[in-house]
Amino acid sequence: MNKYLNNIGVKSKVAFKNLSKIDIKKRNKVLENFIKSLKKNSKQIFKQNLLDVKACKRKELIDRLIIDEKKIENIRSSINQIIKFGDPLGKVIEKWKRPNNLIIKKVTIPIGVIGIIYESRPNVTIDVSCLTLKSGNVAILRGGSESFNSNKILANLFRESLYINGLDKNCIQFIEKKNRKLVDYILSKMTNYIDVIVPRGGKSLVAKVKKLSSVNVIGHLEGNCHVYVDKDAELQMAKKIVVNSKMRRTSICGAAETLLIDAKCIKSHAIPIIRELILLGCEVVVDGKINNLFKNRLRTAKEIDWKTEYLSPKISVKTVNGVRDAIAHITKYGTMHTDSIITKNKKTAKIFLDGVNSSIAIHNASTQFADGGEFGFGGEIGISTNKMPPRGPVGINQLTSYKYVVEGKGTVRT
Repeated sequence: MNKYLNNIGVKSKVAFKNLSKIDIKKRNKVLENFIKSLKKNSKQIFKQNLLDVKACKRKELIDRLIIDEKKIENIRSSINQIIKFGDPLGKVIEKWKRPNNLIIKKVTIPIGVIGIIYESRPNVTIDVSCLTLKSGNVAILRGGSESFNSNKILANLFRESLYINGLDKNCIQFIEKKNRKLVDYILSKMTNYIDVIVPRGGKSLVAKVKKLSSVNVIGHLEGNCHVYVDKDAELQMAKKIVVNSKMRRTSICGAAETLLIDAKCIKSHAIPIIRELILLGCEVVVDGKINNLFKNRLRTAKEIDWKTEYLSPKISVKTVNGVRDAIAHITKYGTMHTDSIITKNKKTAKIFLDGVNSSIAIHNASTQFADGGEFGFGGEIGISTNKMPPRGPVGINQLTSYKYVVEGKGTVRT
């Protein structure tokens, strides 16, 4: 096991060195070839994906696991968008001149070798491969066993596109062994090879990575996302946003899990919104005040409900005493992922947007916009809930570091 992973690490370092000589045109050429390859090999991709879907025993993972024609087309469109972006490397972020005539520039550079540990999301294989290559990085992929066949064929197709265009195919490496102890070794013993780790998966996976990793982690905690309906919210807008935030896709990290409603509008807003959710097949658990409106016919929420990322058609609903109480609830139970306020009052919106500690704070829009593609990034390798950058959707520009370039004219320090 050690020899197998160390060999992957060595190959990644060599690939990163080789990639530094490759210009943006060549990197884009690989992505263009990969777009064609996805279409050409779609039947084989569907075949391998079906093996994973049939073997999957966790129903809540199926939505993320399935690859169909629509998803392939969406992926190809996202890659096209990535191609259109300029080179994220060598950009001068800041530049200034000192009194001693030194010129100092802050310039973007690649991070290096990025290790990705993820579950049940074959699209991550594609997103990571495309975004890391575009940003001049290389990647080591460790996907979950439930998506093994899908990940393997997608990674191999990308490696083929690298090879066809004269690049080191080890810019992307997929770990083909399923032994779970491999993850422990990657996290604790590969500091000489891996520069940053990105976990994408459930709470237990992220917690394990953060606990064991000896290198920097771009953290992606669970998405316990909230929607707060303010007393000044327009009812039809609120209903539309809440329903979309919860029910568009219930298994993604940007799905709303808790609905907070201002006590001053529970009679006018809570009843129609909750009825609409129930009509669409959503299980709703509520606090005592709201349950009274429904003559105690709904299930009462427990403390654990406010902490839970359901990833299913279920939502908890609570009454709050205005925007500051909503912020207090989110601060206590949220995961710094995505939280939204619905209100016509701009002052109230500002209090909320400034007050929540979320990576993504939203006004009058669905939490399901928590997505790199929707931000115009072409894709993401995750949504970072770290306090330190990168934060929010991590696209090509967030996959760069920087260095200071200092220019003098025989300048010495006195």
